Amino acid sequence: MEARSLPLRDLRSLRTDPWWLEPLAIGGALIVFTLYVAWAVWQNDYYYAAPYLSPLYSPCLAASCLHPGAALTDGWRWSPALLVVWVPLGLRATCYYYRKAYYRAFFLAPAACAVPDAASVYSGEAQFPLVLQNIHRYFFYLSLPILGFLWWDALRAFFPAGFGVGVGALLLLVNAALLTLFAGSCNSCRHVVGGHLKSFHGAPIRHGLWRLSSRLNERHGLYAWVSLASVVLADLYIRLLASGILSDYRLF
Repeated sequence: MEARSLPLRDLRSLRTDPWWLEPLAIGGALIVFTLYVAWAVWQNDYYYAAPYLSPLYSPCLAASCLHPGAALTDGWRWSPALLVVWVPLGLRATCYYYRKAYYRAFFLAPAACAVPDAASVYSGEAQFPLVLQNIHRYFFYLSLPILGFLWWDALRAFFPAGFGVGVGALLLLVNAALLTLFAGSCNSCRHVVGGHLKSFHGAPIRHGLWRLSSRLNERHGLYAWVSLASVVLADLYIRLLASGILSDYRLF
């Protein structure tokens, strides 16, 4: 029977290209990232190789931190990463781009353009638990101080004992820059700099920031992935240094 003779609701898709490759690849990448972060966080070790602190553990707020940071809590017996890592993870989990990515990869809602949803009923994000996605903007606000600490960690890495440039310092600097692009291209950032205005007339600075954020937003998906990779790469490099497997190569 020809496909076009079937009712549309009975068709999986009219597409004949391998549309399933993209959600499969995205789902696989998200699973690998999630497993790596879970493993790295629960390790509670090898996250500091002076002067480098893993971005998964920054800022290090527990008194038991290997990194001499600002100890805001005493008696914390678990990994200090658990005190902060929930903020960037929450930001990504509720991000508009990542929602599309994992909705398609894991829930097939929809798996791809012109492919029907796996579920027969669609309620959108108006009901529990998906209505909680609306707290995305608050994760954005909370992530800004953490981004500031990451910049501080990156800049301080260039001054271990006088100015110097090591591979670890460059990785931390690139990571902070990519995370800034990810945050700056976020829709919540566009709302912060350009929202609640009826007109940009008389607000040239906010208009300029909104235009910049809007231009960055065009590549938000790209920044989402490269910043994800930079976090893993920076943590892995520092972990290898701290465990003695690698030695930091210094340019000068």
